[in-house]
Amino acid sequence: MAAMANGNGKNGGSGVERWKAQVEKARLRDADFTTLSGLEVPILAGPETLGPDWTPEEQLGWPGDFPYTRSVYPTQYRGRLWTMRQFSGFGSAQDTNARYKYLLAHGQNGLSVAFDMPTLMGYDSDDPLAEGEVGRCGVAVASLADMETLFDGIPVGQISTSMTINSPAAILWAMYLVNAEKRGVEVAKLEGTLQNDILKEFIAQKEYIYPPEPSLKLVVDTIEFGMKHVPKWHPVSISGYHIREAGSTAAQELAFTLADGFAYVEACIARGLPVDDFAPRLSFFWNAHSDFFEEIGKYRAARRIYAHVMKEKYGAKKPASMQMRFHTQTAGCSLTAQQPENNIVRTALQALSAVLGGTQSLHTNSMDETLALPTEKAVKIALRTQQIIAHETGVANTIDPLGGSWFVEHMTDRLEREAREYFRRIDALGGVVAGIEQGFFQKEIGQASFHYQRALESKRKTMVGVNEFVEPEPTGPAIDTLKIGQVTEDEQNARLRALRAQRDGAAVRRALDGLKRASSKGDNVMPALVEAVRAYATLGEMVDAMKATYGTYVEAAVI
Repeated sequence: MAAMANGNGKNGGSGVERWKAQVEKARLRDADFTTLSGLEVPILAGPETLGPDWTPEEQLGWPGDFPYTRSVYPTQYRGRLWTMRQFSGFGSAQDTNARYKYLLAHGQNGLSVAFDMPTLMGYDSDDPLAEGEVGRCGVAVASLADMETLFDGIPVGQISTSMTINSPAAILWAMYLVNAEKRGVEVAKLEGTLQNDILKEFIAQKEYIYPPEPSLKLVVDTIEFGMKHVPKWHPVSISGYHIREAGSTAAQELAFTLADGFAYVEACIARGLPVDDFAPRLSFFWNAHSDFFEEIGKYRAARRIYAHVMKEKYGAKKPASMQMRFHTQTAGCSLTAQQPENNIVRTALQALSAVLGGTQSLHTNSMDETLALPTEKAVKIALRTQQIIAHETGVANTIDPLGGSWFVEHMTDRLEREAREYFRRIDALGGVVAGIEQGFFQKEIGQASFHYQRALESKRKTMVGVNEFVEPEPTGPAIDTLKIGQVTEDEQNARLRALRAQRDGAAVRRALDGLKRASSKGDNVMPALVEAVRAYATLGEMVDAMKATYGTYVEAAVI
């Protein structure tokens, strides 16, 4: 071995020369992979990969110090572990309430509400367009009565709640606030997060109601209302998760999400809100995909870009205005129906990347989510995955354990450069809303998704159990799954009919008229929504009241 190291071996050339030849051969072999996400990934990372001007003191700093590449908190998990949430919701409010109590009893310390498709799209459960979808992909919530049942017996004043709702977000938030108020909890003390990121809906997930401009106005309404009345709440969670699930690369997820976030900042400033008054309550939501180090670099680059832009472009002065705090969810699109138990491993590794990247909150997907909504067994395994990472691996004992790694820092720098190039292109289009209307984001994601699928089909990219290491499909269900029956929809609709019969119809009409006036005058609609919720107006009724002013949106075909 010593002779080989000194270049005296018999197989031609020095050890260094043979090593260089092997590296070049590997580089050529892997060319398709290293360019899939727009990044040139070094096969061996060393100081040269960071460039001649790179200095750890200037680029990294200390955890908790600007530009927060390493962490927004100086002690990270040594001070406090991340919040463990499981995105949960199915069937009726009563069904989901039982699931929440089950998860809390097993150590979850934050709730995350998944709503069904009619609720996400602003339809009441008994609307003809809701037929067959009630309670199927989340919980059905059509009124304050449902919200009261959903959180019955749960200490909303002591626990943080996240709600994944977008176009009707202001309405569902009003329901949550009124429910807390009726239980004697001061809304000023409530903690949680409203997803409320409508721009990414136009870009990726497509659950929108109103056109982009009035939709953006509604987001600013919630930010302004929260700033004044619910100061511990995050009124928007700017979400890259769905952009990635739609097929984007890591660089696109990073760039498009930050661009959305900066669009909200600019809209708030245009409203006259001081940046240091609202920015500390903005939060983000990232996807944890399967390329371990790329994901860690993405989180680090996100913190650094956000800090610099908030300080240098928008004039933020408070550290909290420059600190990106974020939730992470493991990648649902990476899970497979084939050999579903393998998803436990995928989720564990993705969750570990989120922890090493410094997330403040985490959801781990269940192994059965490509087949159905999670069973209690599957969701408990997913929760235990987080608990094992937190308490058994030791990774929470060190602040930013990968900081200073040549490869990780290279990935961080390259992702930042890729993102800033996208910012330049978006600015040239006229901003995010103009980019949406021109189909820019949709085209970019579509192309990335196409290339990824071609890589799978050609086996240039391996997915275990799908295109390699394949097993015969089982003749029956591979695992037990959760089933939602028609009785759930029938019972929900019966409750809704009873509510309409029992409530004060005149009070509902007055409240909806007030909402229409607030919408038409351009006022902040949150106070009017709160009054309509108190009168037990339904979700669909409130959505329709605002349609009279805002209209609806139909996406133009993207060619």
